[in-house]
Amino acid sequence: MPSASENTLFGMGNPLLDISAVVDKDFLDKYGLKPNDQILAEDKHKALFAEMVQRNKVEYHAGGSTQNSVKIAQWMIQKPQKVATFFGCIGTDQFGQILKQKAEEAHVDAHYYEQSEEPTGTCAACITGDNRSLVANLAAANCYKKEKHLDLDGNWELVKKAKVYYIAGFFLTVSPDSIVKVATHASENNKIFGLNLSAPFISQFFKEPLMKVMPYVDILFGNETVSARPGGFLTEDIAEIAKKAQNLPKENAKRQRIVVFTQGKDDTVATVGDNVTVFPVLDIDQNDIVDTNGAGDAFVGGFLSALVQEHSLEECIRAGHYAANVIIRRVGCTFPEKPNYQ
Repeated sequence: MPSASENTLFGMGNPLLDISAVVDKDFLDKYGLKPNDQILAEDKHKALFAEMVQRNKVEYHAGGSTQNSVKIAQWMIQKPQKVATFFGCIGTDQFGQILKQKAEEAHVDAHYYEQSEEPTGTCAACITGDNRSLVANLAAANCYKKEKHLDLDGNWELVKKAKVYYIAGFFLTVSPDSIVKVATHASENNKIFGLNLSAPFISQFFKEPLMKVMPYVDILFGNETVSARPGGFLTEDIAEIAKKAQNLPKENAKRQRIVVFTQGKDDTVATVGDNVTVFPVLDIDQNDIVDTNGAGDAFVGGFLSALVQEHSLEECIRAGHYAANVIIRRVGCTFPEKPNYQ
């Protein structure tokens, strides 16, 4: 099997600096947070990030859905470093500097578009006991500009260098034109373009940009909560939805679309040729599960690590299941120094 080389994998998305700390109930109450929740920051939460850093011992990680996935792919591959390129927008501030450092530590070749209007996007993980309350402030992540970054010759050369492309659906709300440009390049050059449906609101409220990208999608990822809506299918049967999503119009006829839907602790469903097959996930004692938040990103990261090495679909799913199994035993989208994967 070929090994991965530098910049083989390309990801583009919303870079967030994950800031996690153990906090008390008073802190949650002050900002009106529930112990176990995921929300977007409102004006009343803006001071939360700085206060968290001042008051607590915090941990920083390079986060955001796509960046998490390429980071995990790199961790699974280990050597060479910088297998993954990542594009996204950050601010020219202290959090931006920390994010650059954390991406470097994860051996991801991050090329951020830096601007000064908005601060670097952050995601606060407020930990109380076994619970995590996530507050995301997209800020700079929303400011990505195709013409000021993706279209620049040096950056586009990095896009052209890749063989596998992956973008989480969240980026459809930021720069759909950037996604279409990358997806078209992949399709015209018979490379592999993967997209994640990410969250129910994407296919509900951003259906038009989603359906513009769909003809270029070679691998469609999703989970049980988002899979019902890529084409507004009137069925609850996940296998039938996978088949219908596979059969949506496609530009590059040389590659049959693959659809992969994870279902938490239940079997992963994937299209294999003209059939739909189920792949059991790895067994885990419920007491060993610490945090399931990064499981979806981890699955994709594991999958991509095998894909860039041209492994079979079955092997890609096996690698995805392994990565997710490791991540859910830890707080946040973090991992041990090396994978124990054969």
